Amino acid sequence: MRFRGSIFLSLVAVGFLAAAYFPRPDSAQKEAVLIQVMLKRLADMHYQPQPIDDNFSKKVFNYYLDQLDGGRRYFTQADIDKLKAYELQLDDQAQAGNYDFFNLSSDLFLAGLDKTQGFYREILAQPFDFEAKETIEFDGDKLPFAANDAELKQYWHKYLKYEVLDAYVDKLDDQEKAGADAERKSPEALEKEAREEILKLFEDRDTRLRKLKREDRLGLYLNCITAVFDPHTNYFKPIDKQNFDIRFSGRLEGIGALLQTDGELTKVSSIVVGGPAWKGKDLEADDVILKVGQGNDEPVDIKGMYIDDVVQQVRGAKGTEVRLTVKKKDGSVKVISIIRDIVILEEQFAKSLIIDGKEPGEKVGYIYLPSFYADFENENGRNCAEDVAVEIEKLKSENVNGIILDLRNNGGGSLRDVVRMTGFFIEKGPVVQVKSRNQSPDVMPDNDPGVQYDGPLVVMVNSNSASASEIIAAALQDYNRAVIVGTPTFGKGTVQRFIDLDRSVSMSHSEVKPLGNVKLTMQKFYRINGGSTQLKGVTPDIVMPDAYAFIETGEREEKYPLEWTEIGAVSYNQNVMKIAKLDKIKANSQKRIGADPVFQQITSYAQRVKTQYDQTAYPLQLEAFRGYRKARNEESQAFKDLFKNPINTGVRNLPVDLSGIEADESKKARNEDWLGSISKDAYLRETLNIMHDLINQKGLTKK
Repeated sequence: MRFRGSIFLSLVAVGFLAAAYFPRPDSAQKEAVLIQVMLKRLADMHYQPQPIDDNFSKKVFNYYLDQLDGGRRYFTQADIDKLKAYELQLDDQAQAGNYDFFNLSSDLFLAGLDKTQGFYREILAQPFDFEAKETIEFDGDKLPFAANDAELKQYWHKYLKYEVLDAYVDKLDDQEKAGADAERKSPEALEKEAREEILKLFEDRDTRLRKLKREDRLGLYLNCITAVFDPHTNYFKPIDKQNFDIRFSGRLEGIGALLQTDGELTKVSSIVVGGPAWKGKDLEADDVILKVGQGNDEPVDIKGMYIDDVVQQVRGAKGTEVRLTVKKKDGSVKVISIIRDIVILEEQFAKSLIIDGKEPGEKVGYIYLPSFYADFENENGRNCAEDVAVEIEKLKSENVNGIILDLRNNGGGSLRDVVRMTGFFIEKGPVVQVKSRNQSPDVMPDNDPGVQYDGPLVVMVNSNSASASEIIAAALQDYNRAVIVGTPTFGKGTVQRFIDLDRSVSMSHSEVKPLGNVKLTMQKFYRINGGSTQLKGVTPDIVMPDAYAFIETGEREEKYPLEWTEIGAVSYNQNVMKIAKLDKIKANSQKRIGADPVFQQITSYAQRVKTQYDQTAYPLQLEAFRGYRKARNEESQAFKDLFKNPINTGVRNLPVDLSGIEADESKKARNEDWLGSISKDAYLRETLNIMHDLINQKGLTKK
């Protein structure tokens, strides 16, 4: 199918014209407008738009099938042959607002669910023979689609045998570990229990899959289209955008309870400290929600309802009432009235500690930043730059000798805030270069000549530190202002913005709304030295061993990432504090790491992780499987044991924070867990050693 851009524009116009005659559109019309508007926004605004042609169609086709049935468990080759007829037509269908391929794939997948449900019910009704020497392959790239239903059923027999064998070995191991007085069951009884558990597991999973609405399945298809542009361009249906905003801002309007699906039921998994449910004390974790009522309205029975729909029923505007009919753990049924309010998710915000340094008298400030959060919708909302500024001032008031900024597992966020935060540590100057499509780069500077913190600074990163985390790490590295330690970062060098698709539809066609949003890659960012973090990430000044050191991680794993490029450097300099003897600091650290038994074991474990990663076939014979499982579990436990003993001393909260922590038992317990994990962190221990060397450069130890 040839690319026909002019036809696409006329088709959008035809779609809008048709909408004028249907004030109450059916879903087909809305879906047609949705994909056409989405493609138009991608063509107009994406940093590197793709030609919508046969090559594009083929990429979408293959990517979608991989997402839908990458394990080769539902489709046969006959199904694939039916779908293959559309392989080069998806470009034309998308531009025409046609979903014939998607409709067929959905029908075939649901038929596959029905068919395989029959398979597993029949197969799990009979005992397995665990003496036969056979294996199962799990890598879909190494598996062809089953030639027919009989071959597919044979694969399901192996697949279920693996699942039952895994559960059966657990039961055998548990029985062997039990005391002499414990009940002893025969191998046959244990095997039967394992089959019953797996049957329930698969029945529950199929129930959840069948409860997915068409819009949810359509979301998967649309996101396979956007993924061909790049992995960070995504379609968000309205509730997905709402959930994203909550995670990003740490703020929502509701009752402050986390919900989860348990078969046909919805359970409360936890209560948010400080929220309306927590203040009321009536709603508890593990309560089962039976009905949801809005004020005095008749309550709605939510049994079997999809979790997104339940959440929409429970959430609501501040000051409104929701009445929950719940079943308590003791079996009693109770109606709980809760007035919705603003809920602040405190665990998502920056926080700090003080930790003893390597030598007596050293006090090191530690700031943990889980994301570069910001609340753009609320002028009084929280943002990470202001919060980190507060934490810095608190640490300065405690006369710390240095500060560690921990960005491990921080996936990024607000570009505005990361620029401002970088400025806390330098005089005014460029922080990052941002380049839009077909335009010259814009330099985003810190314009504040003030320096909030001018002392020794170390930044911790790992393979999950991405985007904004990479911007600040790269800038402080280029300025030679901080020592960057950890493992190479994720490699996301792109900037996204949300585009509200409703704004692309005129008021006269508002009946098709809401369409949702597209998070669209519109820019790439570059270091001030001209290099890019895209794909390559930021390589720390001091690289520490990591469990995933020998496998591909981050952006490099993605199917269609944007390429690495570079541009010209900009002029930059700072005179706050420069790392004068980085080579010596690095040499000292590498010497310690090389002699450290914990890091030696981490390296050994990383090699085993690589071996396990490459292994895609597994034995289905009992003794061989038990041997494999035993070795894997022993290796995993040995790795966990590396972090079970406290090795960092003097880990403590700041005095100013204690009253707020101790006021609530739940918050106090979570804080104790956090302090415990920090005290056992081997990477932090070496970071404290690095900080000691950095402090000694300046002679800043306070005795």
